[in-house]
Amino acid sequence: MKKAFSLILMSVMAIAILAACGSKNNNEGAASPSASPAASPSASASASESASPSESAAPAEVTITHALGTAVVKTNPEKVVVFDYGTLDTLGKLGIEVLALPKASIPGNLSQYDDAKYEDAGTLFEPDFEKLNKLKPDVIFIGGRTGEAYEELNKIAPTIQMSVDFSNYLDSFKNNANIIGQIFGKEAEVSAAIAEYDAAVADLQGKASGAGKALIVLTTGGKISAYGPGSRFGSIHDIFGFAPVDADIKVDTHGNSISNEYIAEKNPDVLFVVDRDAVVSGDGASPAKEVIENDLVKKTNAYKNGKIVYLNPNFWYLSGGGLNTELEMVKEAAQAVQ
Repeated sequence: MKKAFSLILMSVMAIAILAACGSKNNNEGAASPSASPAASPSASASASESASPSESAAPAEVTITHALGTAVVKTNPEKVVVFDYGTLDTLGKLGIEVLALPKASIPGNLSQYDDAKYEDAGTLFEPDFEKLNKLKPDVIFIGGRTGEAYEELNKIAPTIQMSVDFSNYLDSFKNNANIIGQIFGKEAEVSAAIAEYDAAVADLQGKASGAGKALIVLTTGGKISAYGPGSRFGSIHDIFGFAPVDADIKVDTHGNSISNEYIAEKNPDVLFVVDRDAVVSGDGASPAKEVIENDLVKKTNAYKNGKIVYLNPNFWYLSGGGLNTELEMVKEAAQAVQ
């Protein structure tokens, strides 16, 4: 009897042990597929879909629509030719090298490009087509002064017109900077530079509104021209917020010819002066201060209160529209409210 009972007890224990082992083996088998989730096709697709934009490959080329047409440009072009000093300023700000530029009239703020390592591409009005054909650039940037050569330049390489639209200055300037950022993968740097510019403008606007009325003039060859809102220097009114002393100044590339009597009659609280002769030689060149500070102008509030501001023509006349130059222009205009 005892022997029979022992056999039964051993059988029960054996069954229990086998059941436990089977349970353990089943659990290990269920855990095995999840041990290497990266091997799963669905997991790989998910990882790819969730990758950040910076990890995705940049497009091989971009299409740029500009004032004179459309250009298809490969991203990060290496051979860059520039016929617009505002664009050259932006490229320099972003650390982008250029191959060639017009070297006969380089603005003082861009003197680093007066170096033998940069090819001379001709002049702003007369590009050296023969040399450009030999250089085989990947992209050419031009401004208004080179506009007539657009068709011929576009045969050599994709050519983009980068002039600032004076009637829509702020958006135009920012759009041009963003075009450079898009082509060269510098979007973040451009956004940071524009944010710095916007902050400086906002600070100036808060002060300019209480500065009285302003007049902008350009002197050349002993003559004076006035510029108002919507003009090439109109950002002083349109963006910075200085009220114009004369709302009827017509928009013209060369401004409205005026006299010292006009300045005395309008009696501006602030007088902004651009001296063209300081950067462009010509007949009858005279320093702006000699032209402006005469007995008539000395009767104005601007002179009496020390509010005649002589603006740097390298920025205002030659290289406006660049990320560096536009910020410097804000700082110069701010002298009127210091």
